[in-house]
Amino acid sequence: MRFLPLMVFGLALVLATPVTASDYAREKKWADEVLPSVMTGDPVWLELSGGHKFLTLYTEAAGAKAGVIVIHGMGVHPDWGLIGPLRQQLPDHGYATLSVQMPVQSADAKGEAYPVTFDEAAERIKTAVDFMAAKGYRKIALVTHSMGCRMTAHFLEKNPATDLAAWVAIGAPAALNYGKLKFPVLDLYGENDLPPVLTAANARAKGLRGNAKSAQMVAPKADHFFDGKDALLLEMVRSYLDKTL
Repeated sequence: MRFLPLMVFGLALVLATPVTASDYAREKKWADEVLPSVMTGDPVWLELSGGHKFLTLYTEAAGAKAGVIVIHGMGVHPDWGLIGPLRQQLPDHGYATLSVQMPVQSADAKGEAYPVTFDEAAERIKTAVDFMAAKGYRKIALVTHSMGCRMTAHFLEKNPATDLAAWVAIGAPAALNYGKLKFPVLDLYGENDLPPVLTAANARAKGLRGNAKSAQMVAPKADHFFDGKDALLLEMVRSYLDKTL
C-alpha cells in the first residue's frame, strides 16, 4: 500500500501529458532535411493552439491573382514529389503559394491509421488560410494531393463557412462528397491512378454536378504521383485556376 501515492502520482502525470497522434519527431526530421535544400520561397513557422509550430514554405508572386495553399499526401513533407514543382512554379504564373507540413505518423503507418490526425490537420489548414488572408489575398484556393484531400474534406466539414475561391483535389483516395460545397472543385486524377482513386471517381463526380465551374479531369498516362508528368500536372492545375478565379 505504501506504493499507492507513487502510483497515483504517475497516473496523474500520464493524464496531464498531452496526447497527439502526430509524430513530431519525424516531422522535425523532415524539416531538418528540407530546409537546407529550399531554393525557392521562404520557410514560415506557423503555430497551433497547443503551441506546436509547423513548417510551411511561402512563395510570393508579383501581382498575385490569388493565394494557393498546397497540401501534400500521407507521411511526406511540403516540398516532396509533385508538391515541389507545384509550389515552386505556380508563382511564375501569378499564384502565391503556401505549402504546408501536414501531420505525419511513423514511416510504416498505413492510410487507415491517419484519421486520428485529421483534427490537427484541420487546424493546420485553418491556420494556413488565416495566414494567407492576413497577407491580403482576397482569393484563396487549395491544391491538395491524396491523403491531403481527405484531410481537407475534414477541414471543410469542421469549417463550413470558410470562404475559398476553389479547390483542386489531386488523386483523392475516397468517395469525397463535394455536393455541399459552394465553391468550384476540380477533381483531378491520373489515368493509371491507384485503385481506390479510380473506383471512387464516379461517386466523386456526382457531387460536382451542381456547380458549373466544377469539373473532373483525367490526366493521360499519369499515375498517382504524376511521375514524369510534372509539367502536365502544372498545366492542368494552372489552366483550371486561370479559368476559375
